Amino acid sequence: MNDRVSQILAQMAALEDELRTVVHEQESKMFFQIRGKRVEFESSVKAAHRKLKQNFFRWLVTNRPQNLITGPIIYGMIFPLMMLDLCVTFYQWVCFPIYGVKKVKRSDYLVFDRRHLGYLNFIEKFHCTYCEYGNGLMSYMAEILARTEEYFCPIKHAHKILGTHAHYNRFLDYGDAADYESRLEEFRVALGKDKLPASHLASHEDLQAPPAGACQHATDPRQ
Repeated sequence: MNDRVSQILAQMAALEDELRTVVHEQESKMFFQIRGKRVEFESSVKAAHRKLKQNFFRWLVTNRPQNLITGPIIYGMIFPLMMLDLCVTFYQWVCFPIYGVKKVKRSDYLVFDRRHLGYLNFIEKFHCTYCEYGNGLMSYMAEILARTEEYFCPIKHAHKILGTHAHYNRFLDYGDAADYESRLEEFRVALGKDKLPASHLASHEDLQAPPAGACQHATDPRQ
C-alpha cells in the first residue's frame, strides 16, 4: 500500500471517529443522558413515550401474522448463537494471550439499552434485546476473526469483496511479496499494542505533521 492510500485511510478513520462522537453528543443533548448503564430521558419526553406505547393485546391484533408464525424459528436460533458465543470467547481467551494479541472487549459490541425506551411494550423490548444480542455478537465475533486474520494472513484479496472489516484496508496488497515476513511480524507486534503496524504508522504520522515551513510562514511577519 502506497503512502497516499495510507494517508487517505487514516483521514477516513479519523473522520468516522469524529462523526460518531459528534452525532452521539448531539443526540445526548437533545434526547437523553447516560448515567452509568442507564439511559435517562427528560420527564416530558418520558411522558410522551408512555402515551405512544401500544398495549400487548392491541399490538397482538395489529402485528403481522407472518411475524408470529416465524417466531419459533427466529428464537430457536438462540442456541447456535450462544454456542458460537461460547466457542469464540473461549478461543480468544485461550489463544490471544499466546499470540500476544489484545483481546476484544465484549461489552464494546454487546450493548443492551433499548429496554429503557418507554414507547416499547414488553414484547417489543424482548425483540430488541434479542436483536441487540444477535447483531452485537456478530460484530464481536467479526472483530475477533479480523484480528486473527491480521495475525496469520494480512493480505487483501485479488477480487473485490463486500463487507470487509475495519482491519482489511491496511492489509498488504495481493501479490506484494517484498519483505512479507518482516511486515507480517509488524502486524503481529502491532496487534499486541492495538496500534497500526509500523509501516502504516509512519504514513499516519506524516499526515498529522504540518508541511515543511508551515510554522515559519505562520510566525514570520514578513510573509
